[in-house]
Amino acid sequence: MLVADKRAEKKINRVERIEDALILYSGDGMIKLQPKSEGIIRVIYTKKDKFSDIIKPGVICTEGFGQWDFKEAEDEIQLNTDKLSLRIRKETASIGYYNNKGELLLKERDYESKNLEEFDSFQPVMDEKVEIERIDTPDGTKEIIKNGTHIFDQKLYKTRLYLEWQEDEALYGLGQNEVGQLNLRGTTVYLHQANMKIAIPLLVSSLGYGILVDTYSPMIFSDSKMGSYLYTEADLEMDFYFIYGNNIDGVIQGYRYLTGKAVMLPKWAFGFIQSQERYETGQELIDIVKEHRKRKIGLDGIVLDWCSWEGTLWGQKTFDPMRFPNPEAMMNELHGNHANLMVSIWPNMSKECDNYKEFKASRFLLGASSIYDSYQEDGRKLYWKQVMDGLFRYGIDAWWCDSSEPFTPEWNHIGKPEPSTMYHEYFETTCKYIPAWLTNSYGLYHARTLYEGQRGTTKEKRVINLTRSGYTGQQRYGTILWSGDISASWNTLKSQITAGLNFCASGLPYWTLDIGAFFVRKGTQWFWDGDYDQGYDDLGYRELFTRWYQLGCFLPIFRSHGTDFRRELWNFGDQGDVFYEALIKMNQIRYQLMPYIYTMAAKVWLEDYTILRMLAFDFAFDPIAREIDDQFMFGNNIMVCPVTVPMYYEKNSLPLEEVEKVRKVYLPEGTGWFNFWTERYYEGGQFITTEAPIDKIPLFVKAGSILPMTQFMNYTDELPDAPIEVRVYPGMDTEFDLYEDEGNRYCYEEGEYALTKMVWCNHERKLDIQPPVGIYQCMQKDREYHIRVINSYQY
Repeated sequence: MLVADKRAEKKINRVERIEDALILYSGDGMIKLQPKSEGIIRVIYTKKDKFSDIIKPGVICTEGFGQWDFKEAEDEIQLNTDKLSLRIRKETASIGYYNNKGELLLKERDYESKNLEEFDSFQPVMDEKVEIERIDTPDGTKEIIKNGTHIFDQKLYKTRLYLEWQEDEALYGLGQNEVGQLNLRGTTVYLHQANMKIAIPLLVSSLGYGILVDTYSPMIFSDSKMGSYLYTEADLEMDFYFIYGNNIDGVIQGYRYLTGKAVMLPKWAFGFIQSQERYETGQELIDIVKEHRKRKIGLDGIVLDWCSWEGTLWGQKTFDPMRFPNPEAMMNELHGNHANLMVSIWPNMSKECDNYKEFKASRFLLGASSIYDSYQEDGRKLYWKQVMDGLFRYGIDAWWCDSSEPFTPEWNHIGKPEPSTMYHEYFETTCKYIPAWLTNSYGLYHARTLYEGQRGTTKEKRVINLTRSGYTGQQRYGTILWSGDISASWNTLKSQITAGLNFCASGLPYWTLDIGAFFVRKGTQWFWDGDYDQGYDDLGYRELFTRWYQLGCFLPIFRSHGTDFRRELWNFGDQGDVFYEALIKMNQIRYQLMPYIYTMAAKVWLEDYTILRMLAFDFAFDPIAREIDDQFMFGNNIMVCPVTVPMYYEKNSLPLEEVEKVRKVYLPEGTGWFNFWTERYYEGGQFITTEAPIDKIPLFVKAGSILPMTQFMNYTDELPDAPIEVRVYPGMDTEFDLYEDEGNRYCYEEGEYALTKMVWCNHERKLDIQPPVGIYQCMQKDREYHIRVINSYQY
């Protein structure tokens, strides 16, 4: 007869305050509750006899917080701050999280809410038994370990935290996924890094709280009839932060309090960035910039995608002397035309190149691979030295750190694998090179390489790193994330909206995409899945590209990129053509909005703000707004409503008949709204149908808004003394602090910037523009303002 082993008691039998933490003891292990502020409490659970002292890379807040108390009753323990109350049931050690009004925010399951499953973690040994297979991928040739010897590394846990949500609660965040789901209730999300997936373990709630799981391994969120849980694949202990912010902005502020502030990007980064796969020579880069200037198309950056290197020397961080014979002269001419250059660099290197040989000799590679080891400080320093010697010394302005996962086993399949298959293959592959508990974090360390390297070299140029993989805390390294190698279709366009909204709700503020999608044609591989084999010769693709460009205009970073066909705007028509004129119009709007956009960027740094905002940021009280997945706020004042269906042409240039050029829009309650184009006023809390011809993306400005704009410029700093048009959208009293600084140095960190406060008194219909407070290099002594009050509001 089988004999059941008695399960360890989870009942709390002892409670002890040790300095800034409350320790709960049971027969099943220890739980540490460690307040970090009035609204943030860290929860750690282990079965070992002590908590881990290993320093993790994402959370950098080490400050304690002592302003809390606890009390113990017969059945319950309470830990209280001024904002939070945790109520722990003694019998099961399950925790309820309440605000200071006693309102329930979140509850752990009443029984066995926290589970740890111990396992042995192994590391590969690079000996004579290792079998390596070389695979050609879109990210270059990579070496894959097929078989080899493994030795014991350490004991780790698989962790599982069971949670119970409230009935009308919406959940967001967890990075970027491609499934097109905004509210994550009722879904399963696999958090691992992939070409078109970015894992960020921050879950946020419409109730104004968030859970930051302090894991660096793959993770699963599941919410189904079988229960709801957060599961991590490999951890030293269960470790998470409960963040109460009262709203989603407050949660993001708490996240950045723990993981670091987002730094300011240079002003030029908010202009238009032209890219494609790929420009071949230095002269071609110069010619493309000159054509933009000739056509008066706004442009601030141009991108050199793979390969700057010579021949087949993939990943070599130098210029091919045949195609780029004089890099310094090239950079001088680009800068003379007021364009900045972003260069693509990679973590993997051809074995034939000098960069690889130097890494090989120094033993700074990941296992039996050609990928540098970003986890070693000396490996990061060597990588930057190569970047500095081969590229940065010529005056390069920004980096495109491609393939920063850097393992994408899902791309080795002919058909697209199931999400669970991708997840497990990623973990199994990455464990062969990286310690299991760090397998989601390579991109974080890689970003650190570029940031610390460049900042250690100069303070005269802010770091920009466009990269494909991100993780907890990466906002402090000057990174922009993009959504990977997506394919051209209307469905993809729509799903990209939710991808970006959930990503920016995960704490990292700068996100973009390939306008028009990377793949346009349909190829043999599952990921090469575009709908338009004729590219821009297909009027259907021109329409899709135009709508994508309109969306891109209202993302934090405005960037076009892709393969199969060229992406310069003149390929989509010429002067007088409906699509070309629509694209030019959006390009000009972006530059006209630059005073507003750069001020929103400053709020990211000053106030831990988020520019790209799902409606739940500002209208969580509105149950309809919480579920809207194809509209968003762009900063404080502008609501963007992209068109995500064709109105003019199907693919193969087939005209669509009798399709109205309108779209349905929801206007959130609690405020009034002005149509940006017509200036007509609407009350909130209703659906309306609005015009959406090809040259207009539906835009609405919130009543009680100040919107600073300027004239079109060919680049962001062309006319530093240009007048500012201040548009006032009345309806309530409001303020706006216009931000200005030098634009590309780190002097803002020392307070070298100016804020000009604008105050609108709605009753008096009066706008007061106060003198600027602060000073910065090259600051304009006088500024001309043109004030325009939108008059369609009915008093």
